[in-house]
Formats: sequence, C-alpha cells, structure tokens
Amino acid sequence: MKTLALMTNVQKARLLHRLLRTEIPEFLGYLNELTETVLNEQESLIANWNDPHVSAELWFELAADVQAKMARYPEKLYQKGKVFADELFDGCTARFTAYALNQYVVMQRHRDPHFKPAVELFFK
Repeated sequence: MKTLALMTNVQKARLLHRLLRTEIPEFLGYLNELTETVLNEQESLIANWNDPHVSAELWFELAADVQAKMARYPEKLYQKGKVFADELFDGCTARFTAYALNQYVVMQRHRDPHFKPAVELFFK
C-alpha cells in the first residue's frame, strides 16, 4: 500500500469507505443536506463569502455536481467504495466533499469513534 502522503484523494476515500463503511450512509445524508443548503442559500453565502481560494460561483457548481452524482448513484455510493471515491473525491469535487467530511466530524454527526481520526488523517 502507498504511504498516505502519496495517496490521491480518490484512494484515501476508497480506503475510508472500506474501513468505516457503516458511517457512509449518515455522511451521505449530511452531504445531501449540505448541498441543499448551499444551493438554496446562494444569496446569503455570496454576501458573506470570504474564501480567497475558491469563488462562491465555483462552490455552487461543486454543490450542484455533488448533488447530481448523489441522485445518479444513490445506492452505489454506499455499496461500492470505488463509486463513492471516484464520483465524490476526484478533481475539484474533492474540495467540496472533503470540506463536508470535515464539517461532519466537527459537528460530531458521526457515530463511529474511529471516523473522526480517519477523516483528520486523510483529509485535513
């Protein structure tokens, strides 16, 4: 296995899915909530946007992309680590999904005590 520093986001997500699969449905529920919030509150988010690394417009595009992928692969995202990782953690989409993972653990929505350290190790 590659060392963590050499792993891509897709590889890390696949490993996270393999190790902590029971947490994935709850995370996907949170991810869906987050995309809904981002897409429904665009005006408010634009007014308070202060991220110099990503524009609000790109953030909305990423949220819409994640939402579309979740609608396209509702069961497979949970069942198949490859689909989970390839669809949600590839390219720019990984920025949004990794943010969601970190928020999920910061808000203590996870149940498995191993999930938070895994997310912090892989996606901080």
